[in-house]
Amino acid sequence: MLRRRRRLQDDRDLAESLRQKVSDLEVLVGWAGEGEDVGEDLQAALELLGTEVETGEIKKMLGGEHDDKNAILTIHPGAGGTESQDWAEMLVRAYLRWAERRDFKVEVIEWQPGDEAGIKAATLTVTGDYAYGLLLAEAGIHRLVRISPFDQAARRHTSFASVFVWPELPEDVEVEIDEKDLRIDTYRSSGAGGQHVNVTDSAVRITHLPTNIVVSCQNERSQHRNRDAAMKVLRSRLYDRKQKEQQAKLDEIGGEKKKIGFGSQIRSYVLHPYQMVKDLRTKLEVGAVDRVLDGDFDPFIKAYLMQKAAAAHGAGAPAKETGDRRQETAGS
Repeated sequence: MLRRRRRLQDDRDLAESLRQKVSDLEVLVGWAGEGEDVGEDLQAALELLGTEVETGEIKKMLGGEHDDKNAILTIHPGAGGTESQDWAEMLVRAYLRWAERRDFKVEVIEWQPGDEAGIKAATLTVTGDYAYGLLLAEAGIHRLVRISPFDQAARRHTSFASVFVWPELPEDVEVEIDEKDLRIDTYRSSGAGGQHVNVTDSAVRITHLPTNIVVSCQNERSQHRNRDAAMKVLRSRLYDRKQKEQQAKLDEIGGEKKKIGFGSQIRSYVLHPYQMVKDLRTKLEVGAVDRVLDGDFDPFIKAYLMQKAAAAHGAGAPAKETGDRRQETAGS
């Protein structure tokens, strides 16, 4: 109830702030009409209003049952070996920076380093208002095209990584889990070495036998705390599975899951022979690849939410393309 009250208070504060900014703009426009030199003030006020309107638009589109929840984010490499493992780690770094931009708290639950570089798997919890509703736009297969830093012949390689997203469920959401259906294994945490690597078997891997869902946690030094964190992820995944079984809808909870390879990606990041990030769902194209890989996913998230909202209202039209638009070259 306190959480709901705070969200309603935030909505009211936003509405009052927008009204005040519109009123201030009306005054500035009036002064401009009288010949006053208020051009800079007017421009600044318009930009401030635009930013706040965009914030309100996004919040209005995040009205799903779990959109306001924290998120559990899992990233796996796909086809491509070391290349894809490196790409998966690049994505993790990008989402960490995206979360930092929004002042979201991130906790690494699982981190499995790759054999040569990158990662084999990573699971994060992202804590912040509407973290799940925002990150759900990122669920799917991400494709990278670049000159491989691991290829001595400097050839172009294509790599894939999957991003899965689940809402972190509050404790009062009932998910029945029979202890008899669980296989719990303990092992020593893996890592880069040094003082942060546990010397005891505190990492926990839980297998839910009826569904074959496997979750792991190795973040905490305490085996008990790792088990609690892994159970939290398992609850969310089982809830996700139950929802899909009950509803004939698209993956509204965990995002669409396809084979991690060619023809299944939601977004392509091309670093060679040209530079472009293209979302294949919304057709949004951005030429500043480095900016995107530094965590600037917001244009893609907004375009996805707008397309989703338009489809929900029967418009069915794809989101209008914004940002840097460039013609894709042959062979893309």
